[in-house]
Amino acid sequence: MDNLESSPASSLFGERHSTALNDPGNLMTIDDVQRYLNRSRASVYRYANTDLNILNPPHERQRLNPEIRLSKDDPLLFHPNEVARFAQEVLGLKQVKIEVRESPETATHALLKAILEELKGIRQLLSQRP
Repeated sequence: MDNLESSPASSLFGERHSTALNDPGNLMTIDDVQRYLNRSRASVYRYANTDLNILNPPHERQRLNPEIRLSKDDPLLFHPNEVARFAQEVLGLKQVKIEVRESPETATHALLKAILEELKGIRQLLSQRP
C-alpha cells in the first residue's frame, strides 16, 4: 500500500504523469476518485477534463485531468498526485492524503487468471510439438 501526500514538492503540477502508465496499479478509477473526494459519480465526470471529440484534451488547471488513453473505450484513470492537486487547488480541501490500495480479487479476476494459466499451458504444449 502506497501513501502519497500531495505537496508542491511531491506533485508534478501541470504535467501529465506518463510514468504512471508503466504501473497502472497505482492509478485511480472513477470509483476511487469518487470515494476520495466524497462526491457523486456524476460530479466526478463533470470535474474530469474530457471531450467527446478529443481523445486526450490538453491539460487544464481547473479540471481533473485523466491519464492519457489509447482509445475512447479505455476507462478514465487518474494519477493520485493529480487527484490530490485538484482536491487542494480547485476544491480547496486541506490535508490531502491519498492511499492507493490494491482492490480485492473478485470472482471475475480469479476466473480470468485461471483462463490465462490454461492458455499458457496450451501454448507451452503447442510450442513443444515438432
